[in-house]
Amino acid sequence: SLLCYTINKSFRSIIMSISYNKLRKLLIDRNLKKKDLEKMAQLTKYTMLCIARNESVNTEALARICKALDCNFDDIMEIIE
Repeated sequence: SLLCYTINKSFRSIIMSISYNKLRKLLIDRNLKKKDLEKMAQLTKYTMLCIARNESVNTEALARICKALDCNFDDIMEIIE
């Protein structure tokens, strides 16, 4: 997934990727499956697909994941330049 944003007024874009590898590792460490997370956090199949593809997910869904797993955003995702 690519995120583009503008820095200051120079209109220069930086390409970044989102990775949910931390979430995958956390699920493995807690012996949970993706279906378990989907149910625990009340996520849609579309959101789960976005996570599987390392695409952007809205902050509400991320917050539900963090609440269900008792963790923070940086425990489940990272932005890679």
